[in-house]
Amino acid sequence: MSGNEFRFFLSCDINLPVTFRIERLEGKLPSSRNPDSADVDSTLEEGRPELYVECTLYLDGAPFGLPMRTRLETKGPSYCWNELITLSTKYRDLTANSQLAFTVWDVSRGKSEGVIGGATIHLFNMKKQLKTGKHKLRLWLGREADGSVHTSTPGKVPKEERGELERLEKLVNKYERGQIQRVDWLDRLAFPAMEKIKERENSKNGSSHVYLVIDFCSFEHRVVFQESGANFLIPSPIASTNELVTVWDPEVGKINPSEHKQLKLARSLNRGIIDRDLKPSITERKSIQRILKYPPTRTLSGDERQLLWKFRFSLMSEKRALTKFLRCVEWSDVQEAKQALELMGKWEPIDVCDALELLSPVFESEEVRAYAVSVLERADDDELQCYLLQLVQALRFERSDKSRLSHFLVQRSLRNIELASFLRWYVAVELHDPAYAKRFYCTYEILEESMLKLGIVANGDEDGFKLWQSLVRQTELTAQLCSIMRDVRNVRGGTQKKIEKLRHLLSGLLSELTYFDEPIRSPLAPGVLISGIIPSESSIFKSALHPLRLAFRTTNGGICKIIFKKGDDLRQDQLVIQMVTLMDRLLKLENLDLHLTPYRVLATGHDEGMMEFIPSKSLAQILSEHRSIISYLQKFHPDEDGPFGITATCLETFIKSCAGYSVITYILGIGDRHLDNLLLRDDGRLLHVDFGFILGRDPKPFPPPMKLCKEMVEAMGGAESQYYTRFKSYCCEAYNILRKSSNLILNLFHLMAGSNIPDIACDPEKGILKLQEKFRLDLDDEECIHFFQDLINESVSALFPQMVETIHRWAQYWR
Repeated sequence: MSGNEFRFFLSCDINLPVTFRIERLEGKLPSSRNPDSADVDSTLEEGRPELYVECTLYLDGAPFGLPMRTRLETKGPSYCWNELITLSTKYRDLTANSQLAFTVWDVSRGKSEGVIGGATIHLFNMKKQLKTGKHKLRLWLGREADGSVHTSTPGKVPKEERGELERLEKLVNKYERGQIQRVDWLDRLAFPAMEKIKERENSKNGSSHVYLVIDFCSFEHRVVFQESGANFLIPSPIASTNELVTVWDPEVGKINPSEHKQLKLARSLNRGIIDRDLKPSITERKSIQRILKYPPTRTLSGDERQLLWKFRFSLMSEKRALTKFLRCVEWSDVQEAKQALELMGKWEPIDVCDALELLSPVFESEEVRAYAVSVLERADDDELQCYLLQLVQALRFERSDKSRLSHFLVQRSLRNIELASFLRWYVAVELHDPAYAKRFYCTYEILEESMLKLGIVANGDEDGFKLWQSLVRQTELTAQLCSIMRDVRNVRGGTQKKIEKLRHLLSGLLSELTYFDEPIRSPLAPGVLISGIIPSESSIFKSALHPLRLAFRTTNGGICKIIFKKGDDLRQDQLVIQMVTLMDRLLKLENLDLHLTPYRVLATGHDEGMMEFIPSKSLAQILSEHRSIISYLQKFHPDEDGPFGITATCLETFIKSCAGYSVITYILGIGDRHLDNLLLRDDGRLLHVDFGFILGRDPKPFPPPMKLCKEMVEAMGGAESQYYTRFKSYCCEAYNILRKSSNLILNLFHLMAGSNIPDIACDPEKGILKLQEKFRLDLDDEECIHFFQDLINESVSALFPQMVETIHRWAQYWR
């Protein structure tokens, strides 16, 4: 494809309604007494403003269709509607001079609605291309929007008034549309600088202007205006100069009718009798085997699809081939789809990990998704719990609110209280997503209704009503913990004063939390019943968010310690720990226990959650107090005859855990590693915490490929010791084991593509491709051992003095 190739759609071919989003107002509202005054105030004297936006489509200066209105918004001064508006008019009906007129009204001014201001915007730019992305319209205060051809209320800031702020906003708009490449570390420097410029410009000019921010939807390619039935190219006189003329080809991207006809004949159902007895040649068999090894993220070419379709009958005994075959089907062809579904029913049953692929957004057929659910029914509860987070996210891709998948998840949850508890939390957190809130609420209702109808469960202690109430009380508990955090944060003074306030609250005003009326199932471990908080053993961490460290009594006489956070999105940490748990399970199935610590994490909201407290110390604290990791471990596991003066078991535990986390953090692309988020337990187990950056993102430039620090290598006796060699051996063994399950891990991440997890939501496709690259599926096991050893050697070389620029950069990472 040429770098200058211009792909586009014609507006006359788009049979979709005009859609855009009205986001928010920026700037302060004018005083109600004098709407034309430049003096501004965020509140009106008569009361809080109640605003709505009215929008009208104008075609060649005449109104077209009925005006649309947003809801009333009273939460100022930053009035945010974030409301999607869909007009009855379609893109194909637009004219070249189509305009949208926006008027902001205030209904709090008594009987007569007050006009805040109005503005208009053309839907096509000077090049006759449809506008996309965010646009900031300056309102003409006190005036309704004028939709005439020569409008008197243009929303565009005049050229002579445009400054640095307008230039930057235009660049940000291009950035958000993907026309400017994203560079994470540079973006983090640029955006704060832009905010400062914005504040400076606003203070310089005064805040006399009010702006309405709207967001037009984007298409895969640019949309160029053309009236229906018109000639696309108008002959123009030949220029005398040697100018290059850009010619738009209206057939770019369309199906070649000859190729399409050939494909239909080749896949004709009349060939079914012939195809049934076809066997692939040696060359074709090799091609098929190569295709079956493709990762689930790879798109099949036309020839590859044709090859699998041709030999579909001979592939029915190959369970790995089903997902690839279903990708070859032309689902818009009713007869072909029908035959594919018949073959699917006769195919060799696939594995559970492959069924997850059929629940991805690639497969829309309800029959295919139902088949995937039937395969999932074979999974036991432990395995199902490993995938539950992704299965809840897969509800986004279902075609109905009450899908086969949602009913399956509910039915399995009724048999296992742990599944029920986690399902309820995973669904409840997604209720904050406006696009899918209705779907997740429907699943929540099905779970509630089904559980309330449940009789006495297998253990005979609780009926369905009591079980549901025990889960509801988890939410009540987290609400009380949020309230405590607000009170504690408001206390002036250091951490010690906040700890005293926490213990005073738990012992006094909130003493009901010390001893619950009835035991509550722990949200982190629903199998554990907690009966109250122990104030004397509860504390607060010294950090900006002041997370609580709470000690709960359990009904069996034990103590359960958790960390509760408010103001931090734990959904990304929850995903990473779920992956650590899964990978730990996969390694143990191959008899490799690397002493990982997959502590429990649960997001109970979009900015709150809890995690299991693991007694440990950060490497930064250990090195400050003991100077080396070995000195610290000697304190707990001394052995004069052992290696480096510690027991062999302790050193082996340390080496294995270092190997396990080195491989996992490499595969998941964990960033921002430093000595404060690497923890060490008394028994020698190393663990990572705080996963704010994943899939290759890192706040520091030039991150090394492997997250190893100098002190870890020194604790193994240095890069030349036998223990370091053993460390590399464990790394390579773990890497090859996890590569065998690459399809499972990629499928799980693909199901997260629609989630609101920051590092996935920013670019799901790019993130999954980065993950796929880490598995090096183009290499065999032996080649991978060499590759991974080189990777470790490169990273470790960076930690010791060498006169190489790249290595110097990597060494700077740990400073």
